[in-house]
Amino acid sequence: GEETPQEYFSPHVLARGNGDRLYVAGATSKRLVVFDPVAEKVVDRFSLPCMTSGIAVSPDGVRVYVTAMSPSGEVYAIDPVTGKTDLLASAGHTPNAPVLSTDGKVLYVCSRFSNEVVVVDVSSGNVLAKIPVLREPVAAALTPDGSSLVIANHLPVGRADQDSMAAAVSLIDTQIRRTLTAIDLPNGSTNVLGLCLSPDGAYAYVTHILGRHHLPTTQIERGWINTNALSVIDLKDRRLLNTVLLDDVDLGAANPWGVTCTAEGRFLVVSLSGTHELCLIDRAELHARLARVAAGEQVTAASRTPEDVPNDSSFLVGLKKRVKLHGKGPRGLVVVGTKAFAAEYFTDSLAIVDLRKANSVAPRSVPLQTPVKATEARRGEMLFHDADLCFQQWQSCASCHPGSGRADVLNWDLLNDGIGNPKNTRSLLLAHRTPPSMSLGVRATAEVAVRAGIRYIQFAVRPESDAVAIDRYLESLAPVPSPYLIDGKPRPAATRGEQIFHSAGCASCHSGSLYTNGRLYDVGTASGLDSAETFDTPTLVEVW
Repeated sequence: GEETPQEYFSPHVLARGNGDRLYVAGATSKRLVVFDPVAEKVVDRFSLPCMTSGIAVSPDGVRVYVTAMSPSGEVYAIDPVTGKTDLLASAGHTPNAPVLSTDGKVLYVCSRFSNEVVVVDVSSGNVLAKIPVLREPVAAALTPDGSSLVIANHLPVGRADQDSMAAAVSLIDTQIRRTLTAIDLPNGSTNVLGLCLSPDGAYAYVTHILGRHHLPTTQIERGWINTNALSVIDLKDRRLLNTVLLDDVDLGAANPWGVTCTAEGRFLVVSLSGTHELCLIDRAELHARLARVAAGEQVTAASRTPEDVPNDSSFLVGLKKRVKLHGKGPRGLVVVGTKAFAAEYFTDSLAIVDLRKANSVAPRSVPLQTPVKATEARRGEMLFHDADLCFQQWQSCASCHPGSGRADVLNWDLLNDGIGNPKNTRSLLLAHRTPPSMSLGVRATAEVAVRAGIRYIQFAVRPESDAVAIDRYLESLAPVPSPYLIDGKPRPAATRGEQIFHSAGCASCHSGSLYTNGRLYDVGTASGLDSAETFDTPTLVEVW
């Protein structure tokens, strides 16, 4: 008989196998669940040596490859009949989003914190190449002819105070194993999470947040701070075709995550992880409308030119339908036949939506394990990712602090220290142990900052118990080891750097195990309206 699990499964990745099989990976459990999409039930489970960040299934279905959510980058090969698991290769730091070549002989693995794509020979496990990309590759897709690999980079690179700050999509030539180009998403694009191709390989679709970071955060209505977007990339011409908003005029579609295209190409399906919905988009009509506005036709009251589209939350009216799910936090997506399946992270369940019933969709939710009572930290994690906290559901805490409380790397003009002085989003890792909070130390503690964030960034009033739970979640975050370590140890250059760090006096302010003394200083790096201000000494943990 089946044991009752005492841990959350946290399903986040789905992959389709041969026949009636779906493979479901959990982010907080070392298990792989096998699900029958026809019978709509769990049919098998495998124990794994790792938490799983990605799955790829061989074309003949006889091998399943999983990537480990691990700094040492393990990639495993599994026999789906016996469950036998073999270590195949090591692929950088926190490998994810594995994709097989069309002949099944090569596995492309995104190494998230090594910022590269690792090419693995599946017969020998040898690493054939390492292809640099931009920043935190988190999703990948191969064109049907196998010639191009499309990579979604999670975050922008470069200085945060430049005029344009945007994540990009990398295009890799699989023959020469080199990045050909990077296609920038619109200014303010960050938190890229999902990627899929049209069945003919002509277009790529990318989910991301489109932040309005040049505006002060004085209000939130109509997407004043963050909007939620789907970008369309023309792969033939290697250019951004346009970016459409998934939001409604007065209701945000927060934190888009997975995206997939139905086999015949009729629908795009997007999981809205912050609002617990699926968004169904008529793909043919979307392209028709984009073509009309490109030809100079006014297609909505707000869109007269292609440049208007990324600011028009009415552009998809009549083309999209938002389906409320029963479970919480949908992430990974797969379509089998006429059914869409979404991994419901916070309820350990799988959402099922029949796409044929577009006008009367009745979603179902199937549990993947026996429910586990949520701890305060787990409830806090859910609230941190939940846009139901926010006025009009435009964003969650995770919109600006993706990657478990880290940073979207944009500069924001928050009103807690005046107006006209934007500063970079700070990681919330160790925030509760390194007061004060904010760059200028205007919040005495992280507890104060959490409550102020709910009130002045979410524009909401919530019970104190919600803030306490978010505190517990943030306190539970642990640092990720540096990708620059070798076998867990510093390189010789790092050892020399440590000596300089102490002899140059850096350690007098960045002191102790948290690398901060918690004091404010004017170190001469401020600019503009902050020139006369003193800045909090930030922790250097995880800056790498």
